[in-house]
Amino acid sequence: MKTQNSALKLPRYCRSKRLKCGRWAYFFEPPTWAREQGCHINAEALGQNFAAAASRAENILLPAFDSWRSGGLTDMVPVSPAPGTFDWLVGVFKAHHKWNEIDRKTQRLYGQGLALFANHMLRDGSRAGSKQISDFTKAFVDSIYAKLLVVDDEDENGNITRRERRRFANAAMTACRRAWYVGQRAQETKVPEVNPFSRMGLKSRSPGQPVRETPTATWDELVAFRRCATKLGYHSIGTAALLSWEWLQREEHVFGVFEVAHYRPKPRPDRVRILHPKNNEEAWWPLFDEFGEPLFPELMAELDAIKASVTSGLAFRRDHAHRRSSIPLPWITERRDLRYLRSVVKRIVVTAGLRHELSFTSFRHGGFTEGADSDLTDAELRTAGRHRSNQQLPPYAKRTSRQLIAATKKRRGERNRTALSSADQLTPQYPTK
Repeated sequence: MKTQNSALKLPRYCRSKRLKCGRWAYFFEPPTWAREQGCHINAEALGQNFAAAASRAENILLPAFDSWRSGGLTDMVPVSPAPGTFDWLVGVFKAHHKWNEIDRKTQRLYGQGLALFANHMLRDGSRAGSKQISDFTKAFVDSIYAKLLVVDDEDENGNITRRERRRFANAAMTACRRAWYVGQRAQETKVPEVNPFSRMGLKSRSPGQPVRETPTATWDELVAFRRCATKLGYHSIGTAALLSWEWLQREEHVFGVFEVAHYRPKPRPDRVRILHPKNNEEAWWPLFDEFGEPLFPELMAELDAIKASVTSGLAFRRDHAHRRSSIPLPWITERRDLRYLRSVVKRIVVTAGLRHELSFTSFRHGGFTEGADSDLTDAELRTAGRHRSNQQLPPYAKRTSRQLIAATKKRRGERNRTALSSADQLTPQYPTK
């Protein structure tokens, strides 16, 4: 008599039966004592597919039975993923110290990407996250990626529209690849050394699709944005936009890193400390040239006003009169969230009548573009932006104060040649202490 494969371990209260055709069928049958006590979970035929039968029993029927048996207490206890599954790997990744070294924004993106892959439903009715990672192959990962790459949207009339979400799918694969590498170092005996998410050849766009570029603001748009920000009472955002333009700072660095103490501290009253947390670069930017003339007169006047009203901490705060809190809180939240700031920036853009696609990042890109238009050398541009690349810069191109001064003078010279009068410069008035 032929017996069922002993490697297929059935879940609790499940049995298998050999059919006349030679195939096996699976059934869920609660114990007799439970049925006598009024258990509402009935016996059920689970079909002939072992994976689908086991998945339904473990994920639906058994949790419902345990909930009835415990009077609902088991519903309050989170279910731990089975060891060796992809869900387990995600747990290992998030419990590792490497996870805590990732900034909150990237953690949120990683979490969304890992959940997108883990919650993908397979043909057998199970989740991808419930599968053993020892069974993962490159073909398996590629097939899921191909399905995650497109999504069907249904409108009010029931029409289905298929669209591509390449950036989201690529980000999910990147998160899975990172989780696998971290998990392999933490659990090298349980996580295979070969990472099926590596070297997938991910493309940033579909063939023939135009390159998606960040909208770049012009100097006139910056002036209009700052004028409107001052009119609406958002003085700090107007100053921050000019800072991002002049010193090529990212949004999260301007509002989350730049402190009052960084600007003209007592040991260095003629400098400003610029930090680039993304690449751990630091620069003391000169504020005056070799003749003692200010390099950033408009920006320095506004930062001097901020320094007179804010004693310590982050420089840019919610200083508008209609804020909820009486204390001017930072624009960035404790969870490093800038969504409220971005909504205010968009409101200023719309009110000023500027291009709707502009964002705060557009001003940083505008500063880089102005530098390129001013014939700055690669060394001067990369020194200003604190970018590093041995392939683009020769070894003798040092990042010196002379380069920063020369770069700033070139940019201001180009700006003056556009016939922008000093009347277009609007300086916000900050309240004094």
